[in-house]
Amino acid sequence: MSNQKPVTEPQGLGADRALSAAPALKALGDPVRLRLLSEVAARAGGEACVCDVSSPFDLSQPTISHHLKVLRDAGLVTSERRGTWVYYRVNTAVLQQVSGLLAGLAAVEGEPRPCEDPQ
Repeated sequence: MSNQKPVTEPQGLGADRALSAAPALKALGDPVRLRLLSEVAARAGGEACVCDVSSPFDLSQPTISHHLKVLRDAGLVTSERRGTWVYYRVNTAVLQQVSGLLAGLAAVEGEPRPCEDPQ
């Protein structure tokens, strides 16, 4: 009997993980939201008031707030009301999960082979 482990094909992304990652990836698929997340992340401590991140955009305040809400609903940012302003903070745990997922997808092993190859 051999001590070698059987060679198995690598598995793709499971349904549960795909389902949990999809909202964050969908939220990041919009250029305005991607830029907003970048603006929040670029601030000291990864936190910014909505008034701080609005200026680079030629969008109305309600539109900016909508995009920030989508980021919040996807778990990419958290928010806290302080007086009349809402402050947003990057949720680094979710960003690390998305980063890990993408890194796993980018870790291609071996050489591609045609579907007809019986190996």
